[in-house]
Amino acid sequence: VQLQASGGGLVQAGGSLRLSCAASGRTFSSYVMGWFRQAPGKEHQFVVAISWSGGSTYYADSVKGRFTISRDNAKKMVYLQMNSLKPEDTAVYYCAASTHRMTTIPDEYPYWGQGTLVTVSS
Repeated sequence: VQLQASGGGLVQAGGSLRLSCAASGRTFSSYVMGWFRQAPGKEHQFVVAISWSGGSTYYADSVKGRFTISRDNAKKMVYLQMNSLKPEDTAVYYCAASTHRMTTIPDEYPYWGQGTLVTVSS
């Protein structure tokens, strides 16, 4: 599967952004999808994952209640709605796909998009 993330940009603290991840490939609906982020000089940080059906989600504590993941298997799309953004949310955001169970571990996601930069100003 190939992934392409988009929707990043510059936003003020308290604002919102919606990231999109477009997937190619015939078996998109069989993948667990995740969003990760990487701030300058830091490791990849898990943000959220969604099951193949969309029926289960798992959020990092740092974004719980502010971010919402969703997927549309017919369109081969995954979305990340980010509300109440904070300066500490500034990072490059990546969508990733895995055939494993829902996991927070980056190494268990073999497929990654190119990333989209989100910058939150204070």
